Amino acid sequence: MKKKIECTNEPMGAVKIVKDFLPPPEQLVFKEETVKVTLHLSKASVDFFKSERNIIRNTNE
Repeated sequence: MKKKIECTNEPMGAVKIVKDFLPPPEQLVFKEETVKVTLHLSKASVDFFKSERNIIRNTNE
């Protein structure tokens, strides 16, 4: 949508009101069962994952 819309003061002509046919958002999204998980990681593990994240970030730039 890079085309710029120009607004004018001209009459629009006949207007037709369209019924809202889309379902509400809660009916569009499938709800999945979730499970809460708590992890206990060593500092070495956390440092490893952080360094891997930094490597991935640097290769995507």
